[in-house]
Amino acid sequence: MGNMVNTTEFILLGLSYDHNIQMFCFVLFLLCYVILLLGNLLILISIYCSTLFHQPLYYFLSHLSSMDICYTSSVTPKLIGDLLTSKRTISYHSCMLQVFIMHFFGIIEVFILTAMAFDRYVAICKPLHYMVIMSKKKCNLIVLAAWAGGAAHSFPQLAMTLHLPFCGPNEIDHYFCDIFPLMKIACTDTYITGVLVVANSGLFALVTFVVLLASYVIILYTLRTHSAEGRRKALSTCGSHVTVVILFFGPSIFSYLRPPTSYPEDKVLALFYTIIAPMFNPLIYTLRNTEMKNAMRKVWCPKAFRKGNLN
Repeated sequence: MGNMVNTTEFILLGLSYDHNIQMFCFVLFLLCYVILLLGNLLILISIYCSTLFHQPLYYFLSHLSSMDICYTSSVTPKLIGDLLTSKRTISYHSCMLQVFIMHFFGIIEVFILTAMAFDRYVAICKPLHYMVIMSKKKCNLIVLAAWAGGAAHSFPQLAMTLHLPFCGPNEIDHYFCDIFPLMKIACTDTYITGVLVVANSGLFALVTFVVLLASYVIILYTLRTHSAEGRRKALSTCGSHVTVVILFFGPSIFSYLRPPTSYPEDKVLALFYTIIAPMFNPLIYTLRNTEMKNAMRKVWCPKAFRKGNLN
């Protein structure tokens, strides 16, 4: 059937057609999106306007905040707008663009989280070599590699989606365009495409998750020889990272590492890695991080910060 496309737009079925549920979701997700934007912008400005920007961990954190904003903004504004209207359509080209942008920024975020875990591993397990291994030049190369990895993942994902022919039903049982819901309405056999998606997304997410957990196990083992204060500080930072990793990777692995089909529960799970996890990232990284809290006080409340230091 080639690359036949008779469908010019898709209908997003969204989360629910119940008006009361729609209004509740509108208020909830609008609030989540505002918190996400303000929280991540707060982190970005606090890091860029303080000395933390020159520390590898916070350099990566600033990029993570940027990716959170870009990644969530590819889905959430459309979701919020659709909750106020009965016509939830998206053009074919906008749908393909959404698939690409989501996977592009999502995988960059995965690589940034991996870089942050590597930074903590080097800082705790190889402290004497930290400044050599995590130099500014190498940190820039890691971020560049993350962007290259995002492109290497998302372009094949987009190519597989573009290859799907749509000549019949155009209702997507989701609140955004993704390859599994699109495969469900494609008028061709999608078995091979499904296997490739599982390999490109599901297995990649699982392997990365296992590597991240293994790195934190090694870190915990190494902490046995540290002082009580050193263990407390390291566990506070690593605890934040592990929480973010589980919130992001858990639903992602369940969504992509399975037979290529879609379920109603997918929409609820997708909320975790598209809205909830990015929203909680700023809270997790600031509330449990003394350096971050001090930097924010210094940038946003300089008089109170100086007064506190004098006391």
